[in-house]
Amino acid sequence: MNDCIETMMEEHELIVRVLASLREMAGQLRDGTAGSRRDAADFARFFREFADRCHHGKEEDQLFREMVASGFPQESGPIAVMLSEHDAGRREVGALRRIGDGNGPLTDADRDELIASAEAFVPLLNLHIHKENNILYPMARTAIPGRKLAELNESCARFDQEVMGPDEVAGLHALAEDLIRRYPADPEVLAVPGACGGCGGH
Repeated sequence: MNDCIETMMEEHELIVRVLASLREMAGQLRDGTAGSRRDAADFARFFREFADRCHHGKEEDQLFREMVASGFPQESGPIAVMLSEHDAGRREVGALRRIGDGNGPLTDADRDELIASAEAFVPLLNLHIHKENNILYPMARTAIPGRKLAELNESCARFDQEVMGPDEVAGLHALAEDLIRRYPADPEVLAVPGACGGCGGH
């Protein structure tokens, strides 16, 4: 049986690689050497459909629900922080999508907004992932009873099969690899040494 938390950590690895590519695109936009509406639209699609719908969907509908049932408050502490950061990320992805949905070449205003959104979103989601991997997920493994963890593994697997569908998930993985090829970058540039601020307590 697939381990839901391990699956979500593997998804984090892919998301961080695409975040590094988005950071690279923003740098090239700033230099005036690259960037297009198609790039903005494709980054928006990946983060909207894979990072949010597929990954955050499992967290919000499956993992966080089990954590609340195991005694974590939803309106304060770590879960509230994570949900707030999910919402903040959606706002930045919305800006990428608006630019990607526009017509004609990127205007100077589009470039400025795209750079600003990328430069806000990349550190936000990167630090968010760091906190989940190193603080929230270990908390979940400790707090959720073993039987409930097994049920969580089953429900996460059903989510990927029934809500997303294997073909859609595979297509989003392919999109990620395409973006990484377009804007190659070392994900180590996003390393967060010892960061844990803002996760909140249980």
